[in-house]
Amino acid sequence: MSVTPAGRKTITSAADFDLSDYDFWARPVREREHAFQLLRGLDRPAFYEEMEVSFAPKGPGYYALVKHADILEASRNPEVFCSGGGGATNIPDMPPEFTEYFGSMINMDDPRHARLRRIVSRAFTPRMIGQFEADVETAAARIVDDLIAKGPGCDFVTEVAARLPLKIICDMMGIPEKDYGFVFDRSNLILGGFDPEYGGGDMNTAAEKLLTAGMDLQRLVQDLAAHRAEHPTGDLISSLVNANIDGERLTAQELGSFFILLVVAGNETTRNAISHGLHLLTRNPDQRALLLADLEEGLPGAVEEIVRLASPVNFMRRKVTRDHEMNGQLYREGQKVVLYYWAANRDESVFADPLRFDVTRSPNPHVGYGGPGPHFCLGAHLARREITVMFRELLRRLPRIEGGRPERLYSSFINGVKHMACEF
Repeated sequence: MSVTPAGRKTITSAADFDLSDYDFWARPVREREHAFQLLRGLDRPAFYEEMEVSFAPKGPGYYALVKHADILEASRNPEVFCSGGGGATNIPDMPPEFTEYFGSMINMDDPRHARLRRIVSRAFTPRMIGQFEADVETAAARIVDDLIAKGPGCDFVTEVAARLPLKIICDMMGIPEKDYGFVFDRSNLILGGFDPEYGGGDMNTAAEKLLTAGMDLQRLVQDLAAHRAEHPTGDLISSLVNANIDGERLTAQELGSFFILLVVAGNETTRNAISHGLHLLTRNPDQRALLLADLEEGLPGAVEEIVRLASPVNFMRRKVTRDHEMNGQLYREGQKVVLYYWAANRDESVFADPLRFDVTRSPNPHVGYGGPGPHFCLGAHLARREITVMFRELLRRLPRIEGGRPERLYSSFINGVKHMACEF
């Protein structure tokens, strides 16, 4: 047996690593890619014991779904692979005190999921999003103005990638600019995992900070919602708090949970896609040159390829509601499966030369916004728009901008970049 310089076992077979071991997610990206390639090569999905956590009883374990076909089938069958029953965004079951803040529709099944999505979708329409499209372009131009003024060497993540989605989401919801930093800090804590910079190095500290951050964000939006109920404006909170669909409206708790979902999904994931995008363009100058040769024509495909390889959300969890056979594997009622989108987006049976960054890749049926079905990302259109506009502005004005070595988030759930210097 050989070991890495850090004392970790070298990955030569699927027996050499454990997806439940948090140290696996600290390994270099190439090692993780190799590990998931080994898992995709197995005849059956690998089964893992759950890690022990202080806030919930140890669960029964889970099957790791790493093939594109398995994730598509599970996503299309929510009546078998459900999102409720403990939550989709974590492998251990979520305790009741967490659901007050994180029990959003992403962690629900029909009919509750359908009810919430129906209410939210009426307010979160293409017309509503369209009102903000000009704002995206204005915000991106301002961000690049500020970047040029500050000069090379600044942190691309905090100065560029994080600013655009944060501003757009906050503006959509009607969050005042003075609270942008507050929202940014709390969203970092929610997705910080065990990263010492955010959640803290131990489980109890991370759980405490997670709950506090959720409480802070929910209080912020509920206070604003109470004001908007009496003094509505054109923002999304006004639409949601006053929405009455077939006699139904969001409760204060549902509105708070939806805001947490929106600010985390709409802010963190897009900022990470933009950060990974600059890193990919820096590492692949031939693809940058190809894109710059016809920026308008090439950007849509480049954005899809960035999202494929970035895969900002590593996984979602599902629970099996009844015995079910899928691709030769029998899943029993009550078992868990984890849908590793990051692995599916590198499936050799779907993507030719999957580790290669190819801005002309077509077709590109990635699952970077989740698989097909009721939980496909509600904000995918807005995310695509933000990434497209940000790179159009950057590459038009700073065509030689490059990213330094990314400092990655220590998390099994989010494929995040915390910091990355840039030069231009």
